[in-house]
Amino acid sequence: MNVITVFEHQHLTVHDFLQASDFDWLMAQESAVFTIKRKQGQWQLKVGHYIGIILLPSGMTLEILPKLNQSTQTSDIVQTRHWVQGMLSDLIHLDAHNNRKLPNTKNFGQFSSQSTPLPLKVLPISDWLIEQFLQRLMDYQPTKHYQAQIDNQASLQGRLLIKEQLRHNSMQPHKFICESSVLSHDMLANRLIKSALVYLMPLLPQFISSKLLQPWRQVSTLNNREMQQIAVIYTQAKRQLDVQPLQKQKLHAAHQLVDLAYWLLKQRAAVTGNGIDPSRQNSSQLRLCLLIDMNQAFEQWASQRIASMFQQISSSYRPFYQTQSVWLNDAEGLACLSIRPDLLIFKTASDDCQAQSDTAASQTTAKGKTKGRYSHVIDIKWKYLPHAAAIGASDAYQLTSYAQAYLAGQVWLVYPVLGSDRQPVALKQQTHYGSNDSDDDIKKNESIDAHLWLMPFDVLTGTLNGEVLPHLDKA
Repeated sequence: MNVITVFEHQHLTVHDFLQASDFDWLMAQESAVFTIKRKQGQWQLKVGHYIGIILLPSGMTLEILPKLNQSTQTSDIVQTRHWVQGMLSDLIHLDAHNNRKLPNTKNFGQFSSQSTPLPLKVLPISDWLIEQFLQRLMDYQPTKHYQAQIDNQASLQGRLLIKEQLRHNSMQPHKFICESSVLSHDMLANRLIKSALVYLMPLLPQFISSKLLQPWRQVSTLNNREMQQIAVIYTQAKRQLDVQPLQKQKLHAAHQLVDLAYWLLKQRAAVTGNGIDPSRQNSSQLRLCLLIDMNQAFEQWASQRIASMFQQISSSYRPFYQTQSVWLNDAEGLACLSIRPDLLIFKTASDDCQAQSDTAASQTTAKGKTKGRYSHVIDIKWKYLPHAAAIGASDAYQLTSYAQAYLAGQVWLVYPVLGSDRQPVALKQQTHYGSNDSDDDIKKNESIDAHLWLMPFDVLTGTLNGEVLPHLDKA
């Protein structure tokens, strides 16, 4: 396979590449993904906190996988690919259906209940993306639809546009500005899919490329202006699909393909540095680059998974993602500092309330109309914690600040682990107070009652370790 696999935070030298020109090319890109260093007389590229794929000038694909801890080795490639592909499946589906900002994205869900199970020999990310795209492309043919077309022509066909006729053809009465309905392949859904197909084309064998392109030759790709408004184009494309005379199964397949195409093109537009620009057509420049911020990716994946867990337990739990709140005011009441927990769980007073996920604006409305309180404030970090004592001071300060600001029963720091061995750890706050303080004064400080927890999140299963339910009952 023409794939070079490296890990997050790894130091790369020219000897890690089959062709030195690939390393030199990466050096010249000045990408934010890599830090350039000079050590022991040779240049090094240190991989940042990104995962994904880069197509190199030689045709080789550089695959960047996450490094969960110091023991992650080349032998863990299959296992790592397995859970990363599961995470990406969640990411693609949830972003497509909620149109949230990508990782750069927010929050993930299960990509497809009919997704093909991962084989024992897990594919590289690049091949996996191709396989996911081709599976959906096989079930869809570019459909035609009628669209309005305006022409200034010598014969009268369709509806004459009188205002435009008077404005433009007053001096040439032999011309007619008409609007007519034309059956065309150029509906937005087709153009979105064609753009993603062209984007992935360098990874496809030549004989497959020509065969795949055959039914799509009449479909145009999105232009640069449309690519800058890809979220709007995607929404319009989905609406156009819904009015097409397609069978339910084919319509579902079309929506899945458009979702994946949209996600790929959104990633393509991500800013990754000064030199890497996927939009450049020069053959010496990058043809394909898909990179994801791993810090954001894990935070968003775990947020969605944990929120789903709460909602399965009870409909009285309402998740709020990345909700910003004022924390400190000055004497005049002006905001000085705000806080933004990764995930807030609001527990309503009645259990028969429908669970929902809203933005910060709708949260204010919900609080005004629904009785309840914040039961959990959850902070999510992509970092390795070998034991409880490894928690950083800044993380601990953040947890206690959340407990005080939201008066929540529990505050969690969620961190990634491999496997189910690591269990939740309760952190007990040591409260220091003066000898003159009475027990009643101490009890008035409700933040002291908050339970602080280190919660391990198993990336292999996408779930929290331990018996979470007893902890919820204490909230």
